[in-house]
Amino acid sequence: MLRNKRIILALTGGIALYKWCAVVRGLVKAGAVVRIAMTENATRFVTPVTFEALSGHPVALTEWAAGPEGAMPHIELTRDADLLVVGPATANILAKAAHGIADDLVSTLIAARRCPTAVVPAMNVEMWTHPANQRNVKTLKDDGFLFFGPAQGSQACGDVGEGRMIEPEEILERIAGAFVEKTLTGRRVVMTAGPTYEAIDAVRGITNRSSGRQGFALARAFRDAGAEVVVVAGPVTVVPPPGVEVRRVTSALEMKAAVDEALNEKPAHIFAGVAAVADWRPEAAVDGKIKKKDLKSEEQADGKTEEVAKSPMGPQLRWVENPDILQGVAARRDVPVTVGFAAECADVEAYAREKCRRKGCAFVVANDARTAPQANENRVLIVTPSVTVAYGPATKDDVARFIVARAAAALRAREEDASEGAFEPERSFQRKG
Repeated sequence: MLRNKRIILALTGGIALYKWCAVVRGLVKAGAVVRIAMTENATRFVTPVTFEALSGHPVALTEWAAGPEGAMPHIELTRDADLLVVGPATANILAKAAHGIADDLVSTLIAARRCPTAVVPAMNVEMWTHPANQRNVKTLKDDGFLFFGPAQGSQACGDVGEGRMIEPEEILERIAGAFVEKTLTGRRVVMTAGPTYEAIDAVRGITNRSSGRQGFALARAFRDAGAEVVVVAGPVTVVPPPGVEVRRVTSALEMKAAVDEALNEKPAHIFAGVAAVADWRPEAAVDGKIKKKDLKSEEQADGKTEEVAKSPMGPQLRWVENPDILQGVAARRDVPVTVGFAAECADVEAYAREKCRRKGCAFVVANDARTAPQANENRVLIVTPSVTVAYGPATKDDVARFIVARAAAALRAREEDASEGAFEPERSFQRKG
């Protein structure tokens, strides 16, 4: 996604600047062409030589240096740039950018830019929350600046709160996301991810094999496409992507309640049921732990006492069917596009098509259940009642972007067909996007 993208980093003075060495290395590794400009204060934290070595290009330090054939650095650097990234962005540079002040190379680059601009804030919590700074942030957002962060956490001064710079991995992720077409700006997506866990007793339960990796990759892709994203997540250890709202649940009943709440509090345009929800649950979980000795009795035979199982089948459980979350959402009239997921061991396409028809989904994303949930790659089928599109093997992030493109196309088709009173999901597969 970043290959051959021309990215300009405008670096300012802050203790978090040392982390930008990892950002530069990551961008170069991804194939981006990285050019760097630094303020004088920035050079006090990390030397320009370091960034020259990492980027493979000279670092611009002053607007007075002549470029090739007399070109001016503040014009030449951004002329063909795909993205300008300012960081670690101090309150000072935000104030300059908001008011059009151009008194050094970095602030002049911002004023003269022709490309999208992202800001990565890094400052003390008191500076971040100061009313004047918040006014500047609002001005820049209104002017179209992208903001990556800040995060909550401990700060160099010892304070704790908002203003901490996001980590290099997230910066790289957000830069890549900036190049995704914003097909879902202004739209809201509610989705599920991970497994559910149905308690048998205080220490045992049943669950499905799901790491949550594909679900969170999909949440990230929806976010990058411009959507507001709410994820109802079962018990997973995968770190959720920043910029999405995560609501934690454990059981299928809790997941259904959380999905209903999310859909009722604000309209959603797309629902994606990625979670591996348990079909059945014990009628009632045992309070405490079921002991093996409680499942045995003593019998007398030939003068000897023996332990025998009360039931050769072990503990007897009464099972209750869980609610069908996906079918319930698909039956609503206020969610235009519902996307189902199916993991099958055989006849994957046929089962997915039957599920799509029975539950009323726009399409179902199907894969082989025998694929390890922890794997970094996936292969899927996008199945409508009459059309199948295969994708992969590919990384789960690439698979997620493909699914989002199909969901966005289905939403466009739904909206275009709304006046006709009918929706044909297959039409969206024949349209661009």
